[in-house]
Amino acid sequence: MSYKMEDHSWESRPGALGLRRRDHVRAPGCGTIGPMDPIDEMILAETPDVAGAVAVIDAPGLVEHALERSDDVRVWCDDWRDAQLVDPALLVEHPSDLSGVDLAWAHLPKSLGALDEQAASVQGADDVTFLAGGRVKHMNLSMNEVLGKHFVAVSASLGRRKSRVLRAFGPNNLPSDWPKARHHDDLNLVVTAHGATFSGTKVDPGTRLLLSKLKVEGDTVLDFGSGNGVISAFLNRRGHRMLARDVSWSAVASTLETAAANDLSVEASWGVGLDGYADGSINAIVTNPPFHQGTTKDSSDTLAMFDDAARVLTPGGQLWCVYNSHLPYRKELNVRLGRTNVVVQDRQYTVTLTTI
Repeated sequence: MSYKMEDHSWESRPGALGLRRRDHVRAPGCGTIGPMDPIDEMILAETPDVAGAVAVIDAPGLVEHALERSDDVRVWCDDWRDAQLVDPALLVEHPSDLSGVDLAWAHLPKSLGALDEQAASVQGADDVTFLAGGRVKHMNLSMNEVLGKHFVAVSASLGRRKSRVLRAFGPNNLPSDWPKARHHDDLNLVVTAHGATFSGTKVDPGTRLLLSKLKVEGDTVLDFGSGNGVISAFLNRRGHRMLARDVSWSAVASTLETAAANDLSVEASWGVGLDGYADGSINAIVTNPPFHQGTTKDSSDTLAMFDDAARVLTPGGQLWCVYNSHLPYRKELNVRLGRTNVVVQDRQYTVTLTTI
């Protein structure tokens, strides 16, 4: 499998998969790091004085401190917004490029799958110290078990300022088994996912409800918040030219790998909003939109997309959306984009259609 980047977007087509991460478009003001949060302070307090190669994972606030300790600093940010805060020369192209470091600093991710892939990625050296911090309210004992798969010893620091650090030592150097894949007989699709991808290799109930009613008009379709790429694969198989975008690198990679596993073609980009898409260039947007950034509820990217959708959609273009029914997205769509109809609704999810 080869990796190739062209025009800041990635394309999966039958027989090939293109994916790199250093050449993404930089946001204005990149490299500006704010004050350290309590998690960063605790990670530093637990760190030995001497370090060789250092990996910094999803923790842009620690990059400058890593550079003070080592000439070999490798930074991995799954979230595009975090990556904008880092010198692109420090960003690695793939999680596997973290292999062989002596010290790894990480912010604990939301999912156990993401933590497993982080821990697998930093294996390779004879000895590795892995320090991962998080808010106590978001931590659980299963995280210790995941780290225990990859390290001989795992312990936790004392809690301070509602935060805690997990410490892992002695790499088991197990080979990484990411990404994972699963065949869904009802859709006749292989779904592939990295650890940080929403829903993993599953097809979540909201997406299933959407797919059951999805009748998209037009040639070019954008899958916004593409996740594991099941919507992109489903629609490309129906003959649509598929574009995809997600703020998560893992999701973009999963979207492309799902397409490749099914001998389909998808063009994907890593970023937020609809920046970079030309006016009137898309016939339909289909989205199961995110409403979290990590463990924090955040619908700002979705609402910004609603605001900009009329610009990129062709006259008569469609926006299909599925969301948890408690969210006020139909009201927001009516106000920001125009008349929005409910296509189907069950106890938990609502599917809407807005026509421009």
